[in-house]
Amino acid sequence: MKDNLVLLRNIHGYSQETVSEKIGISRQAYAKWETGNTIPDVEKCGLLAQLYGTTIDNLVNTEPLDGVGMIPPAPRGKNIWGSVVIGERGQIVIPKGARDIFGLAKGQRLVVLSDDQGIALMSEESFMAKMKKAVEEIEERYKTPKKK
Repeated sequence: MKDNLVLLRNIHGYSQETVSEKIGISRQAYAKWETGNTIPDVEKCGLLAQLYGTTIDNLVNTEPLDGVGMIPPAPRGKNIWGSVVIGERGQIVIPKGARDIFGLAKGQRLVVLSDDQGIALMSEESFMAKMKKAVEEIEERYKTPKKK
């Protein structure tokens, strides 16, 4: 947790004093959390998670990423699953935790999406449902009124 506190504070550009003021403690108490000499209670963990836009679970649990080292906790609603290796034909193995959360199974079709930041996967069923809704909204927006 101490590593996460340091990472998150630096990412957000806060001083120890700023964080301590925002959650209502002394700077010295906060400094002890960052050194690991003490740990915050559940209430203060909740305030810290809210301040940093993450969850208490992500704030408390720290896992290094192979080949990268310590990574900051993911924002609320986001996940960092680790790294995968691309096989010779471009295949990857999606981490089990991600497969479980999204209900991914053998043979399921996925749509590969990207932007200038990276690649994302989405179930074909969810993608098609979103596209159908988008088309319906466009058609409704540009529908010409019927004349009487």
